[in-house]
Amino acid sequence: MKEKVDLLLLTDEELAYGVGKDRNVKFFEELYNRFSKRVYNKCLSFVKQPEMAEDLAHDVFLQLFVTIRQFKGKSKFSTWLYSLTYNYCVNHLNRDKNAKMLRESSKVDELSEIEDDDNDHLLWELESKKLDMALQRVTYEEKMILLLKYQDDTSIKELQEVLGVGQSAVKMRLSRAKMNLLRSYKEIENEY
Repeated sequence: MKEKVDLLLLTDEELAYGVGKDRNVKFFEELYNRFSKRVYNKCLSFVKQPEMAEDLAHDVFLQLFVTIRQFKGKSKFSTWLYSLTYNYCVNHLNRDKNAKMLRESSKVDELSEIEDDDNDHLLWELESKKLDMALQRVTYEEKMILLLKYQDDTSIKELQEVLGVGQSAVKMRLSRAKMNLLRSYKEIENEY
């Protein structure tokens, strides 16, 4: 019982480091317990089939166990795992043409951070259903950066780490993604 309590006191980053360093199975099990539902839900948002999403989530955790040594702690572990999950699902969809037809966007009902620049205030006013449709029309990369920023509340600094680019490049990509999303949204409004 004491070991379980100690695991609960460790941060996600400390657990990840322990798995990467010593292949500690108990630490990995705790990470799985903390993140399995989130990973499954993210996979489900891509494939919309519960059984396939479950398979993808298991594959993500297998890949996590193999690649966890690459986690350097420069961003939150949850951000790094989100990126791993997102990329795994995108690769799966790109490999499987039938799965491409099944893809649908994640819900973005809770945009989490408003900044005073660009078009952030407009994103709050978009209807959820039309926003989902607009997200399907932007590129995978644009969708990823928007979801990381507004759904998962990822900071600019963390986005720099995930994307491997500088601050100005992150801001430029984020701005371009917002403009394309808003353009797609307006096109959808005009269609209805």
